[in-house]
Amino acid sequence: MEWTNDTELFRLMRERLFTAIIGDVLDLHGYRDQFLPPECRPLRPNMIVCGRAMTVHEMDVDEPTDPPFGLMLKALDSLQQNEVYVAAGASPQYALWGELMSTAARARGAAGAVMAGYTRDANGILAMDFPVFGYGSYAQDQRGRGKVVDFRATLNIGSITIRPGDIVFGDIDGVVVLPREMETEVVHRALEQVREEKTARRLLLEGASAESVFTQTGVL
Repeated sequence: MEWTNDTELFRLMRERLFTAIIGDVLDLHGYRDQFLPPECRPLRPNMIVCGRAMTVHEMDVDEPTDPPFGLMLKALDSLQQNEVYVAAGASPQYALWGELMSTAARARGAAGAVMAGYTRDANGILAMDFPVFGYGSYAQDQRGRGKVVDFRATLNIGSITIRPGDIVFGDIDGVVVLPREMETEVVHRALEQVREEKTARRLLLEGASAESVFTQTGVL
């Protein structure tokens, strides 16, 4: 094994893997629907998020609530080292994340944030270089429009099920969810496939046919 703890694992994944190859390996294991919707993108193209999901359930409201954001502040304060704040459930009418939330998350050692919705304070977040993924930036506040009703519980985003502790990995090509029970097997296989792709790239550069390269390496 090339890692002994989460910090080493996530550093290895950020340095050597990418979403496409993790998705390909998950496909081979029968996990064929593990990507968040394609509109979930990084605020900056070179951002990478990798950590364990800290799931957050949002819902719309029609008027201000007490407390104003429901359980959002408790969810934020519960973040731990190497966790990713993953929020869904709201309509795309307001922002679910911002600069001060990013500041609090970074202070707690969190790895990033992933929204099935919008973020705001984009310039501040970009200046921090804190990994945030979502549908884009939109300044409308969620106060009086949405609130957090639960966290650290199973979360559904479209057809994707995310459980607390599953690995969330995102880059310029999207966000993929790696179920905890498959993580060791999938990461090992993905690392092997990276090596196979390097071989395939070399053979193609040398003029080998795509068919022969695929037959030899199993990748293309």
